[in-house]
Amino acid sequence: MSVGLLALLDDVAFMVRSAAASLDDVAAQAARAGTKAAGVVIDDAAVTPRYVVGFAAERELPIVGKIALGSLRNKLLFLLPGALALSAFAPWAITPLLMLGGAYLCYEGAEKVYEAVVPHHAHGDAEEAAAGAGGDPALEERRVAGAIKTDFILSAEIMAITLAALPEGSIWMKAVVLAIVGIGITVAVYGAVALIVKADDAGLVLARSTAQPPFGSFLRGIGRGVVKGMPVLLKLLSIVGTAAMVWVGGGILLHGLEGYGLSAPAHWAHEAATRLGALVPSIRGVVEWVVTAAASGLVGLLVGGALIPVASAVSGLLGRRGKTSAGKHQARIGA
Repeated sequence: MSVGLLALLDDVAFMVRSAAASLDDVAAQAARAGTKAAGVVIDDAAVTPRYVVGFAAERELPIVGKIALGSLRNKLLFLLPGALALSAFAPWAITPLLMLGGAYLCYEGAEKVYEAVVPHHAHGDAEEAAAGAGGDPALEERRVAGAIKTDFILSAEIMAITLAALPEGSIWMKAVVLAIVGIGITVAVYGAVALIVKADDAGLVLARSTAQPPFGSFLRGIGRGVVKGMPVLLKLLSIVGTAAMVWVGGGILLHGLEGYGLSAPAHWAHEAATRLGALVPSIRGVVEWVVTAAASGLVGLLVGGALIPVASAVSGLLGRRGKTSAGKHQARIGA
């Protein structure tokens, strides 16, 4: 009896050790895969705050919450099963889809650069800001829908990059890692966004502190600094988000081309990074990363810039067709 009990306890201990090892493996894979997607994560966190600009303070967190829930729905209900299906039945399609998403990021980033150089949406933005300040529910829904649509593209890139970074293994292991990365990144991104959009309110509270000096003066100084610094931070985040779009998109395209045998552009970027990094051995890693990101960003800007007129032409064509269809429909109603 005692021998049987010892054998049972030994089996239980073995299963516990195996489960712990599996959990460690899952955590390690999730950490490595999440790191690979860091550029897109930065972009996601930098892009989202602009969707709540102009709304009343009490609507900011509910809007961020709606976008976060939409992001989780995107990742867990649509993208995760889709990624697993691709991995199982069409692994050859992962790279082309990654490159397609990378091209979209390049276009978005280049369009933002073009918008900064040649503003062409200023009037519409002013009208939207005024409507948001007035608490327009329809505008809020449009903003949330637009943010979730953008998040879908970025989330697809995150999931695809994560999937590409995973070693061969069971579909269940991949599903768990993808879910952990998706949930973890969503919590991190939208938690950071919530802190960013409410930082000015916290700064205002500190600036109005009635505490006695010197502690009160210290708090009020911090509050005033936060209130004055938030516009600068938001502007900086917008710049970082745009840079992340073009360097991540360009990097995806370079790696994709390398996978199809067109390795020259990626080789040139790597060679330049290695040579310049060798000139400053003390910060070699930093220099190599900066050069690689700059090369990827240049590719992203070139590709995105080339796509702007294409997207404009397609948008104009679809718009004209929509107006023509609407006119015919009105004519039929009138008849």
